[in-house]
Amino acid sequence: MCGIVGIVSNRAVNTDLYDALTVLQHRGQDAAGLMTSDGEKFHIRRGNGLVRDVVYERHMRYLTGSIGIGHVRYPTAGSLSALEAQPFYTNSPYGIGLVHNGNLTNARELRSLLFREDRRHLNTDSDSEVLLNVLAHELQESARDELEAEQVFAAIRRVHSRCRGAYSAIALIAGVGLVAFRDPNGIRPLVIGRRPVPGGEAYMVASESVALDVLGFERMRDVIPGEAILISPSGELDARICSGLSEYHPCLFEYVYLARPDSRMEGISVHQARLAMGEYLAAKIRRDRVDWPVDVVIPIPDTSRMSALQLANRLGLEYREGFIKNRYIGRTFIMPEQKSRERSVRRKLNVIDVEFRDKNVLLVDDSIVRGTTSRQIVELAREAGARRVFFASAAPPVRFPNVYGIDMPSSEELVAAGRSTETIGQLIGADGLIYQELPDLIAAVRSGNPRIERFEDSCFSGDYVAGDVTPEYLRELSSERSALRREEQVAELDLRFEEERL
Repeated sequence: MCGIVGIVSNRAVNTDLYDALTVLQHRGQDAAGLMTSDGEKFHIRRGNGLVRDVVYERHMRYLTGSIGIGHVRYPTAGSLSALEAQPFYTNSPYGIGLVHNGNLTNARELRSLLFREDRRHLNTDSDSEVLLNVLAHELQESARDELEAEQVFAAIRRVHSRCRGAYSAIALIAGVGLVAFRDPNGIRPLVIGRRPVPGGEAYMVASESVALDVLGFERMRDVIPGEAILISPSGELDARICSGLSEYHPCLFEYVYLARPDSRMEGISVHQARLAMGEYLAAKIRRDRVDWPVDVVIPIPDTSRMSALQLANRLGLEYREGFIKNRYIGRTFIMPEQKSRERSVRRKLNVIDVEFRDKNVLLVDDSIVRGTTSRQIVELAREAGARRVFFASAAPPVRFPNVYGIDMPSSEELVAAGRSTETIGQLIGADGLIYQELPDLIAAVRSGNPRIERFEDSCFSGDYVAGDVTPEYLRELSSERSALRREEQVAELDLRFEEERL
């Protein structure tokens, strides 16, 4: 999960790109970057940190040009090195910059082919650099001289034939313009909008519609799975379907947690979907005749608020805010290291103890992934004086790795993998635990767009829509993750040694 944006206008786009990335900051807090083109040169600024910590006023002065791209990173493949901050750039052919949201499941194979057959060198472990170089090679194969629109679309067709997994991407091609494309399953979101400017129209492509709203762009539509959209520097737009397979299989977890509630994706209001999740969860509590003696329903901010409110309304229970969130601490789920998550929970949330004292509390969260956050929140509730603490998840148990761009790479890290609901409840310290049913979650989200027949729900079901994930692949992924954890542990020990020495 990353945030990407691209803008074509007839005036400077650096400020709009910056503002769009701050709106998309919830999609990635590890790194940020901007690239603009003034018709002659590309200008780039990228690095680790939030947008505000990477791009300063002095950088904006040289980020000139009326076309550009931007990215906020949430790492799922590769390391946390500043070298892997996006946009990525290659000067051959033409000069190409690229930003990418998703994950290529055949990145290892492609990396080998790029070196052995395409004679292209990669400088990082990022699958986004792989995608850039696949695109660059196919563009080079398409045209030896001036690059025409048809040749760009032909290159995208071959990218689809070579790349597997999830990818929404925006590329800036020198002398050609902006090209945005989406994988044939449409797993990661991408939306396009337009805004009148003196003498024409500006276009924006972004991960979520909220970026369009905030900057005054009119939402045109979602980019179709398998589609490529080419926007010339003068603002001419051309769109083609570049894949034989073109079906909407959007990621279900986007609606549960990743997206902002004021976004609309695939025609579905995220806010309305989360309200519906609360309704279905309340219906399950009634259906299962759960007789917990609940005095008050309290959401775990922020993404569970709508679900908790609707659940309380449907069950006739009191809804109260019991946690205050520190807005200056990032989202713990998308923090790259487990130690960071554990340290951040108590810094991020503080309790209003009067809402807990001597009460039986039902905590509602959007999901339970590793269980670390849930366990600490239950402890906070007890420390605040709650008599009993019950827990409800607006999503089903997360039992399987997600390989399409969310940091759930190993079943061993998922608290629900191979465990019963009762056992999970004990592990997080709750007096009772209830999960949403997967069919109910699908129905809640699908109510916003009945035309979507299937969602990418692999983290709940183990069913991978792209049909490209084998048990061997998952074992390799788990092994790589274990090695990364060992490296993190060694780094933690080194840090402690230095602190003690000093």
